[in-house]
Amino acid sequence: MKKALSLFMMIVLVFGVLAACGPNRAEEPKETEPTDSATGEEPAKPEKLVVWEDKDKGIALKPAIESFEKEYGIKVEYKELNMADKIRDQLRLDGPAGNAPDVVTLPHDQIGQVVVEGLIDEIEVDQAVLDTFTEASVNAQMYDGKLYGLPKSTETPVFIYNKKLMPEPPATFDELYEFSKDFTKGDNYGFLALWDNFYFGYGIMGAYEGYVFNNENGALNRDDLGLNNEGAVEGAAYIQKWYKEGLFPKGIIGESGGSAMDGLFNEGKVAAVMNGPWAFQGMKDAGIDIGVAPLPTLPNGKPVNTFMGVKGWHVTAFTEHKYWATKLVEHITNADSAKQRFELTQEIPPVKSLIEDPIIADNEAAKAVAVQSSYAVAMPNIPEMGEVWGPMASALQQIASQKSEPKKALDSAVDTIKKQIETNHK
Repeated sequence: MKKALSLFMMIVLVFGVLAACGPNRAEEPKETEPTDSATGEEPAKPEKLVVWEDKDKGIALKPAIESFEKEYGIKVEYKELNMADKIRDQLRLDGPAGNAPDVVTLPHDQIGQVVVEGLIDEIEVDQAVLDTFTEASVNAQMYDGKLYGLPKSTETPVFIYNKKLMPEPPATFDELYEFSKDFTKGDNYGFLALWDNFYFGYGIMGAYEGYVFNNENGALNRDDLGLNNEGAVEGAAYIQKWYKEGLFPKGIIGESGGSAMDGLFNEGKVAAVMNGPWAFQGMKDAGIDIGVAPLPTLPNGKPVNTFMGVKGWHVTAFTEHKYWATKLVEHITNADSAKQRFELTQEIPPVKSLIEDPIIADNEAAKAVAVQSSYAVAMPNIPEMGEVWGPMASALQQIASQKSEPKKALDSAVDTIKKQIETNHK
């Protein structure tokens, strides 16, 4: 996850060159194949559609492709590429060269940039299709008020605990705080979280009414930042409290914090952590009997507003078969395909009907992610978000190490973010 976020931040450094290499869609309008509005007839079917899928996830795409081919008589081929960076980077090269696929999968926080670069197209689907997904997951596929994909899966940090050390998860952070004060001795810790990392720390600040960019009628306002408002400062003060009272070790501050925290938990020295689904397998491999639950309620009575990542399917701007590519996206995200994907990959589908399906409802970890996702906020997907990560990481590290008071650190971070946005996104 941290690698993916770092790669996203690098986009702005090469944007000018890439934009010059991308297609000039205004000068060379692409022929599309809309349904004939007079006759209602579908456009001619292509012989083949090509999909770029995430690495090692093709196993979940195969059954969806087979059912699509059976229903529509269109052959579908897929290729696996690393979703975090390779798909986007390869599309930049293959698109103008005429070798692009029809459909790709991307993390939602890349949508703004690839739209600006002209790599994916807006899509139109019936409201009934959108209604099958959670509202937050659909919003994550929007940019500037327009829809650019359908959600494939979602992930967000949850509460993971060692059942040997903590038989039941606490309902509130007040309970967790008292438990941690009693349990934390020597190398043993009651609860750990990477709150100096903005990806994790935002959940606390957001629950106290902090926000990154204000959402105005479906569009994010880059000039309205809420990262140093009264609520954000209050949330940051709560973060600082855990470090100041010695409940978090100094060793989990900074770039090596994640590996340090994972090591302590996998050695059985930590009762609980805030982490994501990507950590489950490593914990199990270490022999830890883990429990998973939504995060406890904060002292203000609010749930933690974790950042949510949504993977989606998108129609590329280079396809000559936009209608059928959109049909394919609809098909591989429907309830049946989403259920099969979960069974094969354990990726949580943001499909409403599946949240209460026994396949997820009876799976402790999957249910915890699904419930926590209902409180989560999709990471902003506009290009300006690339200017936020660095300054906020510096601010939270200053706060965690008690080198700065929350208000001062956040004011400085917001000032830097605004200057960088003004310089790099004119």
